[in-house]
Amino acid sequence: MTFTRVAQKPEFCYYNTMKIEEMKQRLIEAYPDADAAKDIQVFDLTGTSDHWEVAVASSVFKGLSRIEQHQHVMKAFAAELKTGEVHALSIKTSIK
Repeated sequence: MTFTRVAQKPEFCYYNTMKIEEMKQRLIEAYPDADAAKDIQVFDLTGTSDHWEVAVASSVFKGLSRIEQHQHVMKAFAAELKTGEVHALSIKTSIK
């Protein structure tokens, strides 16, 4: 009996990747009370522009659980998370 492996086409295929400036701008728009210089930080973790770490300090998070805060940030990148353009997103939030 012989087995043949068949390569499957990936479900998602993307050619554009977000740049660090685009990531930061998206957060600035989502959290206008945050100071762009000190309250929003974005790091490309692997140099491939698809594994990111973001840190956001905003009053928007007041009264939200940590999970709700992170879900709020994820909404800013919902389309890119869905397509895989943003493959991994590590989030740090704090209340301003």
